[in-house]
Amino acid sequence: MSKDSTQVPNVLVVEDEMILRMRAVDIVEDAGFCPVEAVNADEAISILESRSDIALLLTDIQMPGSIDGLKLAHAVHERWPSIKIILVSGQVKPSEAERPANSRFFGKPLGVEQMIAELQAMVGAGALKIVPAASDWTADGAFPAKVDPSSQSAQEAFLSAENNSLRLLLEQAEIDARTLMIQAGIDAEQRSAADKLQKLILGELHHRVKNTLAMVSAIASQSFRGAPSIEHGQKAMEGRLLALGRAHDLLMQVSWADASLTHTLSSATEPYDSPGDRRFHFNGPDIRITSVAVIALAMTFNELCTNTTKFGALSVSSGRVEISWGIDELTQRLRLVWTERGGPTVEPPTRRSFGTRMMGSLGQQLSGQVGLAYEPHGFIYSLDVPLSSVAVSG
Repeated sequence: MSKDSTQVPNVLVVEDEMILRMRAVDIVEDAGFCPVEAVNADEAISILESRSDIALLLTDIQMPGSIDGLKLAHAVHERWPSIKIILVSGQVKPSEAERPANSRFFGKPLGVEQMIAELQAMVGAGALKIVPAASDWTADGAFPAKVDPSSQSAQEAFLSAENNSLRLLLEQAEIDARTLMIQAGIDAEQRSAADKLQKLILGELHHRVKNTLAMVSAIASQSFRGAPSIEHGQKAMEGRLLALGRAHDLLMQVSWADASLTHTLSSATEPYDSPGDRRFHFNGPDIRITSVAVIALAMTFNELCTNTTKFGALSVSSGRVEISWGIDELTQRLRLVWTERGGPTVEPPTRRSFGTRMMGSLGQQLSGQVGLAYEPHGFIYSLDVPLSSVAVSG
């Protein structure tokens, strides 16, 4: 990516989900602007108070913290009226009266072409130059001289159709459930209570599935973005979707409550281990971690595992990986270190890959820091975060 001599507008991206934030950043860059990232509304306000060069706010509505994205949008409109605003959500659709004046709304999964067009219409044409994306490939995996825009929208069209099918299934499920209650002789009062519970369950299911669809869309886009070929992009995407599935399986076992850190790491590394000859070694106290931390760690460790089996310690039979962690009781921080041993000589990468971006984004997601050390004797990854951003309170 390069920048010309003109001033490139800055867009503040506020999204608490790591993968979705990375996807939004890609869209902002593809529109020609500089992204500035924030995990929640509090962090966004802090950024806006410290700088005066933000042209547009792109924020999710559902977020943890003191205020949600809609309240953030109103606060920004009142304090910084010149900043344009785009709201996104996979669960709610605020009316025009509920949104700040002249703001825009988009449902998840995000339609890339429409988002880019809207960003450019609200802020300008942009000035960043992006390297060709994987959607620009020809059938033989080479970059063509001219890109066919229709190829970029196929994924969004597919996900839109899937979402419509989901909506119809949920509506039919509601009708079927009501019919069964009547047939079972449940009285009106009981049906009313059951109906309310059912609506809550279906609403939550709809939100989770739409959020997952948005995440799958983001993973697909970023897997092909910058991959050397369609085949490499496809394999990367499959691995990441499997990692996401394993994280969801783990959360289902505990009813989407709290999972074990040890089990999360074990689940992420098991597909890459050798039966009867453990190549991953764990050392650290077990703690209960939040569902957000489970998914973020599972996705990050999938990248670490993929890299070490291709280029690092586990690319040779003598290689091992040590994963150790501990809690500093005085500062209440969790420090985790991934250390590779016995592998080939390590050389720093020549480009910043999706996996590297994800590792850095995990640090931001958990309000901490990430370290990547390409030591000749073995790659070292470190994560230093507040315990409160990972562990379950109480």
